[in-house]
Amino acid sequence: MASIIRRGGQNVNVAGTRVFLQILRKNKAWLLPHLRVQHVGEVNWRALADAGFKGCIFDKDNTITAPYAMEAAPGGVEEGLVRCMEAFEGQVAVLSNSAGLKQFDPDGKEAEAIERALGIPVLRHAKKKPDGERQEVEEHFNCKVEQLVMVGDRLLTDMVYGNRLGMLTIMPEPITTQGEPVTVKWSRALERRLHRRYCRKGIQPLAHPLIADASMLESFKLQGGGK
Repeated sequence: MASIIRRGGQNVNVAGTRVFLQILRKNKAWLLPHLRVQHVGEVNWRALADAGFKGCIFDKDNTITAPYAMEAAPGGVEEGLVRCMEAFEGQVAVLSNSAGLKQFDPDGKEAEAIERALGIPVLRHAKKKPDGERQEVEEHFNCKVEQLVMVGDRLLTDMVYGNRLGMLTIMPEPITTQGEPVTVKWSRALERRLHRRYCRKGIQPLAHPLIADASMLESFKLQGGGK
């Protein structure tokens, strides 16, 4: 029963609605990732570390695992996670809108289960993405939030969260859309529509202090797709 409630709760995001209205009014660039990849195995984590980034935050479902699964997805994702851990010397964490969230996981049992399964810390937090405070992230990683990378498959949650706080944002394609709730499918369609509209209008991703020129971004993708 708790799991059913948790999964249902993930589809109701009051903070997301509020931030969505802010995007429509003035903060359109929050929606745009700095870099898009097929999966996390395509990311050149060593190049990111060499550029001055100190750590990485991953969304879980459809970013590093299939929805509600406990193991890293195949197809280069698991290898990408290993390379990320090596490049950032273990400064990697998961930020979920269920596990580790006080509303749905007050005793941290869901977070502990994921930590055991993936070997990656799960951040404990009080607010759902895209809401959240930079202080709790900086205290965990012991660095400025601008030195962190946010990776996730959703524009209106993961990318907006990372961009709003000042991180570098990377968006992989979802691992699978099978079994997704109708509300998530609707949200994805809306996200894609807004993304296309803003790109046509010439809106660019936010400038980042560690990226001197937008051409640098391509150096953060492995040649050959990370295979």
